[in-house]
This record gives sequence, structure tokens and C-alpha cells, in this order.
Amino acid sequence: MEISTLTTYHCLVFVWYIFITYSITHVRAEERPSEVFLYGGQWKYLTVLNLVLQAVFYGVSFLADVLRLIKKLRCAKCVISSRDLLFSVLAFPVSTFVSISFWTLHTYNRELVYPKSLDGVIPLWLNHAMHTAVLPFAVLEILATPHRYPTKKKGVILLGFVAFLYISWVLWIYSVTGEWVYPLFALFSPAGLAAFFAGSLAVIISFYNFGQFLNRMIWGDSIVILDYRRKGK
Repeated sequence: MEISTLTTYHCLVFVWYIFITYSITHVRAEERPSEVFLYGGQWKYLTVLNLVLQAVFYGVSFLADVLRLIKKLRCAKCVISSRDLLFSVLAFPVSTFVSISFWTLHTYNRELVYPKSLDGVIPLWLNHAMHTAVLPFAVLEILATPHRYPTKKKGVILLGFVAFLYISWVLWIYSVTGEWVYPLFALFSPAGLAAFFAGSLAVIISFYNFGQFLNRMIWGDSIVILDYRRKGK
């Protein structure tokens, strides 16, 4: 994809995620079901945190494109490194996990993740923007431009650390309120919950591996390396 086209694309998606994040964080308080958005507000939900993550990623991507357009290649190289790390370790695997896990559980029993009471609060289009559109956007990003992945060990450690932080946040909220972020968690014993978290981590790591596979299959290692060498001149 030409750099000018890529810049336009990243700008539009960045604005889209800003709009979606603004929309979900400004749900009118009087419309919120009593069991939702209490302690921690929207910031306890992985879906909302993912929207912020995507907005940051596409903002960084847009900045990298602009720097390349104005020939600030030394600065662009640094920003592109940050962009690629953010995409490979977080943006792609988290978006994929959010979309697939949400719709899988929603199909099985929606009350476990998205109570029917939310239908009167969150419009259908916004639900799909948060839980459906994130996946094709992530795949399109791989198709649009190559990304350099970190070593497997570094990538898994960073992803695991972020997962640990989110799980700690979920457990902290439960310790304060006595309520789980997602009703699903109440079904498990402590050992079962630990197994569920471990299984979820294994799934999201598999999505990380899948993203790396797609990137290599589409662009090839040599193409990515040559692309970065050009940027470093």
C-alpha cells in the first residue's frame, strides 16, 4: 500500500476508534443498568480497554506515516519500532481475543458476558463496533503493511505481563465489591477460575502466534527486514 494511502487509512481508523471510545464512555448515567458500570466504570471491561489500545495504536501508526511522508526517517524508524511492538504483542491478539471470545460466549449464553439489559443502553451498531469490527480491522492492518515481531520469548513475556495486570485488576474489583466483572466468573470455583484464566492466556498467546504466522505468510521475513533497512537510511 502506498504511504499516502496508508496514512489516510490509519488516520480514518484512528478517528473511528476515538469516536467509538467516546461513544461508549459517554453512555448517560441514568440509562445504565444498576449492575453495570459501578466500581471501575467502563474501565474494568476488556472490550473498552481494547478500544483505547486500538486508538493508541492507530494514532502511533498515523504518526509514523506522517513522519515518513515528511522524510523524517530517523524519527520514523523509532516510532515504527514502537508501532510494531504494540501491534504484534497487544493490538492484534487482544482484538482477536475480544471478538472471538465475546461472540462465542454470547452465542452460548449472552447473560454471561453481555446481559440483555444492555440492549436498551448500547445501540446494536456500537456493540458491533466494539466486538465485531475490531477483528477485520486487525486483519486489514496485517494486509496493509508488514510488521516486525519481537522474539517469541519477548513477545510472550510482554503479553503475559499485560494479561497478569488485567487479571489482577479484575480480582481487585472483586475484592472491593464482591461482584465479578463478568457474571461468567461466578460459575467457577477458585481452582476452576485459575484454570479459566490460564486457558484464556493460552488462547490469546495462540492468537499472537497466528498474527505472526499471517504476517510472515503475507510479507515474508526478508521483505520486512529490507523494508526496515530502507527506513533506517
